[in-house]
Amino acid sequence: MEYIVQRAVAVIRDKYGEPLTLDELARMVLVSKFHFLRSFRRTTGVTPGRFLSAVRLAEAKRLLLDTSLKVSDISAQVGYSSIGSFTRRFTESVGLPPTQYRQAATDVPLPLVQPAAGTGRGTVSGYVRPWRTGRAEVFVGLFDSPILQGQPVVSTALEAPGPFRLAEVPAGTWYLHAASLPEAGSAGCRSRQWRQPVQLVDCTGPLVIREQDGAHGERHDRTILTPRPAEWFRPPVLLALPHQIPFTVHQQLRQDYREPSATAV
Repeated sequence: MEYIVQRAVAVIRDKYGEPLTLDELARMVLVSKFHFLRSFRRTTGVTPGRFLSAVRLAEAKRLLLDTSLKVSDISAQVGYSSIGSFTRRFTESVGLPPTQYRQAATDVPLPLVQPAAGTGRGTVSGYVRPWRTGRAEVFVGLFDSPILQGQPVVSTALEAPGPFRLAEVPAGTWYLHAASLPEAGSAGCRSRQWRQPVQLVDCTGPLVIREQDGAHGERHDRTILTPRPAEWFRPPVLLALPHQIPFTVHQQLRQDYREPSATAV
């Protein structure tokens, strides 16, 4: 039933500014609402409503950078009837209010978050493999959603694909995201003709960290991520990420971990 979900995703991307409902989407793809919901969630990892919201906010991000439209006009254009609701949802998902995102798009702070000492119970470690070649900087973080949005519970940054380790992970159910960052040379370019290079992404989960895991409540995962151009079923990236990382990070990891062999995948 993948073609049903693919058709629905195409409708969402084309008609995101309209007040689409679950019933309407199910009718468009000619299946029952309950069958459609199960199929959509199984394929994309999220409900149609959450996918629609992500597409709307991603389009709002584009309009903020590529046009001089007022925030109120952008809000209406992407399907929000209330600018207050739009601003609140945008800020929660992207990490910055719309106006600040427009002003600071080439100087976005890296969302590196570490929980307070003693609150973490798990350690998630693994390896980010390059999709092709190059040394693209990579952001890795644990989030409460399969959509890359909001604040990570734990995160790190790599100056190139390689090993990572996220410590002090709180108990809970998390999704592990990796996203490449544009090369430093693209930062600062504000031309209307400029487009950000294709972002490479990957996600795995859910990963469950339990209070009782291990002797000290710890769990170690050897997770392999390969950021690549987003496939059609992946919701857009909403979290604002910087165009470059000031690096003082994690050189010791290269001594602690080696790249997994092909048989480890």
